[in-house]
Amino acid sequence: MGVALRDILVDLKHPASMDELRGVAAIDAFNTLYQFLSIIRQPDGTPLMDGRGNVTSHLSGIFFRMANFLQQGIQPVWIFDGTPPEMKAETIGERRTIREESKEKWNKAVQEGDMAGAFRYAMSSSVVDKDIISSARVLLGLMGLPIVDAPSEGEAQAAYMALKGDVDYVVSQDYDTLLFGTPVLVRNLTISGKRRIHGRQVQVQPEKIVLSALLEALSISREELIDIAILSGTDFNPGVRGIGAKTGLKKVKTAEFDRIIREKLPDFDPEPVRRFFQNPPVTDSYSVQAGTADRDGIRRFLCDEYGFSRDRIDPVLDKITKKEKQKTLEDWF
Repeated sequence: MGVALRDILVDLKHPASMDELRGVAAIDAFNTLYQFLSIIRQPDGTPLMDGRGNVTSHLSGIFFRMANFLQQGIQPVWIFDGTPPEMKAETIGERRTIREESKEKWNKAVQEGDMAGAFRYAMSSSVVDKDIISSARVLLGLMGLPIVDAPSEGEAQAAYMALKGDVDYVVSQDYDTLLFGTPVLVRNLTISGKRRIHGRQVQVQPEKIVLSALLEALSISREELIDIAILSGTDFNPGVRGIGAKTGLKKVKTAEFDRIIREKLPDFDPEPVRRFFQNPPVTDSYSVQAGTADRDGIRRFLCDEYGFSRDRIDPVLDKITKKEKQKTLEDWF
């Protein structure tokens, strides 16, 4: 879900070409896996599956999108969430309820022949479970892509790595990463330039948000941006009823934050949320160094274990290995 800052960021998001996105990209793993599981589905909303009923939507998304990134000169580093903070428990519970309700609506829509509705509800019923995570990590390892295990929120770890200069930007659909301080956030980084939204295909383009430019344009500090998010609601607090990002911006700039919290949420202490965004648990135990793709291992894993067609996999493997050989030769000069 993330934070609802879109309304104050509309004019601060800039189109980004693939050429200017060359470099090391920190991928918000859970955000991206949810995206694959939500979008890569059959017309009735059923996820892609192998002959044994194992979901493969995420594996298809990882393999083809990451291969495309590598060919475009983008080096992905995947950041996985660790233990969520206790103050996120309510949000996690709400998301679980939404998924369960959506699954019931999905089944009903399928029975009634409402394919558009089925696809829409299926998107909201996606679950990133231990099997999805495990198989995703295996494929990423076989592709030689670095994996970083965050102690807590993956977005916080990704932002920390960007602040250190170990990655060039963070890839996520959520704006939370800006609150954690990432210098650059990139959204809508896909292969085809299309995304299914509300059951229909729409054209999308990668967009880049630069935190320093955002803060300057709004004439606020990062701490004030966090306060705006707290007023409108984050994953760690429900926010104040009737206050969205635009109203939150006005209230923070007129120094009304403390009064509003005191009057509207007298039992809520915003300090733990502030501290978490400003100083979240992170680790320095990671490497962004890419390995070499295991061509035979990828083929065995995708084709032999999960039933992918070799006719689809082999041409992509050829491109990946060709790119690696070119890079090896270039490293000599």
